[in-house]
Amino acid sequence: MAVNTFTLNGELVSASPGATVLEAARENGVEIPTLCELEGLSNIGACRLCLVEIAGSPRLQPACVTATTEGMEVRTDSERLRQYRRMILELLFAERNHVCPVCVANGHCELQSRAIDNGMEFVRFPYQHPDLPVDITHARFGIDHNRCILCTRCVRVCDEIEGAHTWDVAGRGTGSRVITDLNQPWGDATTCTTCGKCVEACPTGAIFRKGSSAGEMEHQRDRIRFIADARSKREWTP
Repeated sequence: MAVNTFTLNGELVSASPGATVLEAARENGVEIPTLCELEGLSNIGACRLCLVEIAGSPRLQPACVTATTEGMEVRTDSERLRQYRRMILELLFAERNHVCPVCVANGHCELQSRAIDNGMEFVRFPYQHPDLPVDITHARFGIDHNRCILCTRCVRVCDEIEGAHTWDVAGRGTGSRVITDLNQPWGDATTCTTCGKCVEACPTGAIFRKGSSAGEMEHQRDRIRFIADARSKREWTP
């Protein structure tokens, strides 16, 4: 099978036709930080944390939705990229109300981990302190919009894996929020199957299991990839 040969951080590597830069990087042992990407779901390039430099392009490109091409030159780590990633993380923290010590996902949060990995020691931007609700009308789960980063993992897993499409996004700009059933309380969402896939997909503590206390909730995100792979291969046993 033909492959694309290109340069990744100064080394010649190969990738399958159609593979994204992110997929090719992982296959070659190069990690690129992500937040909205989750194996088993479609990629949308929402968080922009996986930006990379491509020779000949004046703009940084999201690795998760940029296909590899023959002869391309990609750099995944540079001072410019590190500055952009820190800025993106700082903006995410400033936009909502992330108080890590009292979050159910403290110590198990991807946003928190990315901030540590990328050397984010403080936030340079003014905090917005939005007045956002917590919806605990569902019998088993809750959503704290203060911790949501609008990665849309919950929307995609509910649509693409569960097939319910309970979740969606409403509003624009800083007024955007994830909603259930045309902005009904989650407990009134008749399309919700209570499967919990959105809980496992969430990168932060925004969607949580009721009864979880600070630092208590771990995610099993590999379940999403397993279900997607099993469905495509018609393999329904571990």
